[in-house]
Amino acid sequence: MNLLLLLTIFPILSALPLMLPIKAFDCRKTVWSYALLSTLVTFVFSLVAAFKFDFANSGQMQFVDSVRWVESFGLTFGFGIDSISLWLVLLTTFLMPIIILGSLTAVNMRIREFYFWLIVLETFMIGTFVATDIIFFYVCFELTLVPLYILIGVFGSDNRLRAAKIFFLYTFTGSMLTFAGVMYVAYINVVNTGIWSFDIQTLYVAAATMSGTEQAWVLGALLAGFAVKVPLFPVHTWLPLAHTEAPTAGSVILAGVLLKLGTYGLLRFALPMCPEAVVEYAWLIGVFAVLGVLVTALICWVQTDVKKLIAYSSVSHLGFCVLGLFALDADDTGAVGSVMYMINHGLSTGALFLCVGMIYERFHTRDMAKMSGLGRVIPVWATFTVFFVLASVGLPGLNGFVGEVLTLIGAFLSPTQVLGYEYAAFAGIGMILAAIYLLYMVGKVIFGPVLVPEVHTDDGGHELKDLNTREIATLLPLAAGCLILGMLPNGMLVSLKAPVSQLTAPARFVANTNPLDTDTASIEPGLRLVLDAPGSAPGLTPDISSGIDLAINQSTPTETADRAAER
Repeated sequence: MNLLLLLTIFPILSALPLMLPIKAFDCRKTVWSYALLSTLVTFVFSLVAAFKFDFANSGQMQFVDSVRWVESFGLTFGFGIDSISLWLVLLTTFLMPIIILGSLTAVNMRIREFYFWLIVLETFMIGTFVATDIIFFYVCFELTLVPLYILIGVFGSDNRLRAAKIFFLYTFTGSMLTFAGVMYVAYINVVNTGIWSFDIQTLYVAAATMSGTEQAWVLGALLAGFAVKVPLFPVHTWLPLAHTEAPTAGSVILAGVLLKLGTYGLLRFALPMCPEAVVEYAWLIGVFAVLGVLVTALICWVQTDVKKLIAYSSVSHLGFCVLGLFALDADDTGAVGSVMYMINHGLSTGALFLCVGMIYERFHTRDMAKMSGLGRVIPVWATFTVFFVLASVGLPGLNGFVGEVLTLIGAFLSPTQVLGYEYAAFAGIGMILAAIYLLYMVGKVIFGPVLVPEVHTDDGGHELKDLNTREIATLLPLAAGCLILGMLPNGMLVSLKAPVSQLTAPARFVANTNPLDTDTASIEPGLRLVLDAPGSAPGLTPDISSGIDLAINQSTPTETADRAAER
């Protein structure tokens, strides 16, 4: 069996026994141990994939295979990974056993269902990252809503039903528009070739034949789903409520992985499929990204709920990711930094949600006005919290620094018609604001006079205890990851360069080419990719280049002129 197929389906297969009438699973620790073992096995599978992955050819899809479905309509479940997908799969499989490890005492009812839906969610997240077929991607992308809706709506806090409904309606509505956009690209492919295909590489070629107006509509459809998932300002309002009401495990997986589905979708689909539209509207997307960085940072400044503060900080941090993706600088500094920032944010912010969850289990409150000076009474917890806050702030030597700085450099080096130094300057102010609100939270909760809320424990006692061995074991791998990626980022950055360059190449070419300087002004900029070098498009594989050449040759001069006139 293909390793990726095994990696994708193993979690859902291992979750099924939890729904069977097995008496042993009536015990909390037995269910917890089984779920932990299941996710650890999945993590081992991902490590085997990483070990076998050829990093010398990190830009090529590897372990490629497909499962036939409805061949007459080109429907298959195709899968494969490049280094971008690999790192995000590793992030997913790395976080899942940590989340399970930290959830032993977090849920007291319907424990089987809780772990069942957590493990099922892992399958859909992995499927989204390994999909090489747009239908397979969309099915997994949409199905992530179901487990998280249940995790929030059933196992969340007092206002959980409202949070679950808002989360579902926001993300489902946006993703339906995204589906319409990708279906239009598939229709363009049918018009060009007469064959239905949903292979992503094939759709790249079909998208290259679209006019500027068509690209703009498709980009809008893609943004409708992916920008909500990021979430990008101003469609971010569902996130703080969902985070606040979700159980700790739901918050960690939401911040650690699910938000990355949006930025991953923008990189994998929007940039290569709509290069002209991306260049034309990058300034507007950049404005929303910078507003997300600044406005939500100011909102964080006035929060009293620690969990809501960290939730809003996710919107601010992911604004840097979007800014880097659409920088289109010549060396792809911004886009590579953005992908690394996705991984780093998943580690540090996920760890902060775990720290908040550990405090909530003890005090049943997250109100900063009701606690202070905790560093004196639970110093181990305070040490981990300060460490992860410094990683989120971007302290040099920890993981948050590298990705954040690279996204700003990318925006600064961006072509003037795309972004520019103004965007980098305002986003840089957001870094300062992030330091203010996060360090203020640390100063209020960890330092200052001792103020300890009433303690609640499982055995009904009222003795405040520091982190136990299980909780320390939960946070240590995340701390190690933050330190290793902060001190040794080069391995990841080098492996990301090739696939990121391939995906941004069409938009970069358009952004850095002045039509008046060539004899090809009447040709669609999306098609002009092939003119960069004989027989190949810049940064694209030969197969894609030849496909685009074919698309150009199939267009008559009259059709090309008509498209130019339309624009």
